[in-house]
Amino acid sequence: MKIHPNDLALEEFLLSLSKEHLGVVDHLVHCTTCRRRFFGLRRRPGPLSMKVADVLSWPGSPVDYRSLIQESEAKLRDREQAMIKERAEAPGLFVQLTRQPPEQRVIFLKSAREFWTWGVLELLVERTLEASITNPHHAHQLGHLALELSEYLDKDYYGASLLEDLRARTWGFIANAYRLRSDLQAADESFAKAYASLRKGTQDPMERAILLDLEASLRRDQRRLDEAERLLQRAISIFLQCDQAHRAGRSLVNLSTVHHYASQPEKGIPLLFQAIGLIDPELEPRLLLCARHNLIDDLAVSGRYLEAQGLYRATRPLYRSFPDAWSQNRRKWVKGKIARGLGQADQAEWLFLAARDGFVGEGIPYDTALVSLELATLYAEQGRPGDLKRLAREMVPIFSSLNIHREALAALAYLQQAAEAERATFEVVSGVASYLRRAQYDPALRFESRA
Repeated sequence: MKIHPNDLALEEFLLSLSKEHLGVVDHLVHCTTCRRRFFGLRRRPGPLSMKVADVLSWPGSPVDYRSLIQESEAKLRDREQAMIKERAEAPGLFVQLTRQPPEQRVIFLKSAREFWTWGVLELLVERTLEASITNPHHAHQLGHLALELSEYLDKDYYGASLLEDLRARTWGFIANAYRLRSDLQAADESFAKAYASLRKGTQDPMERAILLDLEASLRRDQRRLDEAERLLQRAISIFLQCDQAHRAGRSLVNLSTVHHYASQPEKGIPLLFQAIGLIDPELEPRLLLCARHNLIDDLAVSGRYLEAQGLYRATRPLYRSFPDAWSQNRRKWVKGKIARGLGQADQAEWLFLAARDGFVGEGIPYDTALVSLELATLYAEQGRPGDLKRLAREMVPIFSSLNIHREALAALAYLQQAAEAERATFEVVSGVASYLRRAQYDPALRFESRA
């Protein structure tokens, strides 16, 4: 149609649609991704074209398109059923594939055509993301297996551009796994390949937003915080435009972490409040716990202890849903911060000690050291030089085991010397603690408090 339809034509069109179809139209108005897909589908007859054929009068001799439309709909139903079948079979095939020795999986995959389905490829990509968090090395294996499989799938049947979208996402997950292994150069190279595939794909803004979110974590680890912030803001904007509130909530949590790295927790507080309103607790309950926990911590670090206490009490049922050591040790740690801020020194000490023992049991030395610094600050505040000396001696082997940089070791040595000389005032201890917390994310940061 080369001219805009008048109000009467629009009204007649809308009245002709069912409630379900009106919902589709409303979604198309707001979602750029689905509009793009819709314009691509217009080339083939479908249910909407059948509806339009019933409503609008067409010029020229009447033509019966119903047989073509019905044939097209039958093909679409067949494709839909085939996809359902592929996804149902994918978990079993995935188990068969991963039971093969890693060095033989590519050879096995190349000769077994029953694995050449979208369902298996899609599942491999999902498992790559999941494994990147707990086992980055396994994530690399799965990711490269997914890339290998994508070469065997029928490009005419599945769509070459859609396959490139999945390749782009896979390279992004591989890059994230490299980041988690601290191989930042390999992560950069993998992101370059991800964007190259994205340019060959459907230009789906959602796929771009997923990559932007992942790349922001790399820029954050590279201390390119301004760039990380810009990437996340772009990702959040796209997710919200595409009605992907949950993904936008996850990116807001990531953005608050960027501010945490920059030692600006107060900037993360409004972002986390917004994220909590967007996260779907049924879809990803641990993400909701992460957002709430980070908000409690930022409130406590910013001196807003009563607000932190109120939110902590409201979050206790969610904490109980995750009894694992990782969650519970951090719960005790943040509760200790709140107790100390509210003047409950005995409770704070007990909580810090419990969290520290938990981190020792988990084998997490840096968190063990940081909780020890919380205790050191508490002891200095209470004027307990004997406990402070003992704690300073205990921290030396903990920090030494981390192979941390010279400046951080100098800060720790300065604290130990001050404690031994009983000159470790609250200002001295809190200054060293503040430096070591920031040095965790910025190894180039110089220690300036020795004078």
